[in-house]
Amino acid sequence: MLKIGVIGLGGIANFHIAGIKASQDAEVWAICDFNEEALAARGNELNIPESRRYLNHELMLQDPEVDAVMIGTPNFNHFTIAYDAIKYRKPFALEKPIALNTREAEILMEALEANPVRHMVCFTYRYKSAVRYAKSLIEQGKLGKINHIYSQYLQGWAIQEDIPLVWRFQKELSGSGALGDLGSHILDLHRFLVGNTVKVVSHAETIVRERNLVDGEGKGEVDVDDYCHVLAALDDGISSSMAISRFAYGRGNYQQIEIYGSKGALVYNLEEEDTLQVNLTHEGDKGFRKVDLPDECKADQMQAFFDLLNGRGDGMDATIADGYINQKTIDAIIESFTEERWIRI
Repeated sequence: MLKIGVIGLGGIANFHIAGIKASQDAEVWAICDFNEEALAARGNELNIPESRRYLNHELMLQDPEVDAVMIGTPNFNHFTIAYDAIKYRKPFALEKPIALNTREAEILMEALEANPVRHMVCFTYRYKSAVRYAKSLIEQGKLGKINHIYSQYLQGWAIQEDIPLVWRFQKELSGSGALGDLGSHILDLHRFLVGNTVKVVSHAETIVRERNLVDGEGKGEVDVDDYCHVLAALDDGISSSMAISRFAYGRGNYQQIEIYGSKGALVYNLEEEDTLQVNLTHEGDKGFRKVDLPDECKADQMQAFFDLLNGRGDGMDATIADGYINQKTIDAIIESFTEERWIRI
């Protein structure tokens, strides 16, 4: 049974902890957070003894009983904690984006090359059945030569102006706004499914420019993007577009990716559940039809991490090298919408 430490007890920790508890291969062994009240409350809830509740992540990483850690802190802590995990040779799963900028991501990659540690980056949507089946169809050549990939990732929660200036609205804490929060997932899916991004041109804006401070004392500036639209050229002449927003009224967690090839097309959609529609020449299709997703395409992110630790990984997990390429693309998009020009990656 793998003894897992959870670093960061915010919202994403609920997902991590649920995944650990659902697995027969792992248990929540230790927890870490700088917030003493949150640490005590979650420790009591999970029956974690006080000796395995940490206010300092380095102390957890030095605990020889902890087999691996889940890093689910706000973005500005990702680099430091992952770097320390590598330093202490502790296997880890890291939330995206892996850093605040390309240089930090490069340092992590270099550290791992010098001191390899089993790890994965939590690009969650690689584990959706529809995405994996789409990848299989593309790799089998069922769509022929890919010409276009068009994507949307839309949420609506930020449209509420009474939401205070939390870390997601501050560049020094998040790196970017909707782009890094949502766009990083779509950029990873584009690469996972069809190939690398070669050059980009983008437009982004901030809709609500001030929000109340968290303590209620005055207002502060929002200095990240509320939405971002990207045109891109990918490998092999593939053309793409990406529309990302946290201001899409009525949307919860809406994703759609359309891929068009010379012999077929597919549409992946996710909000409450993932679905896949196809239109394939070799199947004699005359229009799009929804397909059943094969059992072999079913996957779970947390279980995938435990399989990786136990030497049973399927090779489809994202690595720090993938995270580096993702961050480099994000930075190119930021440069593009800042300078209003195409940027080659």
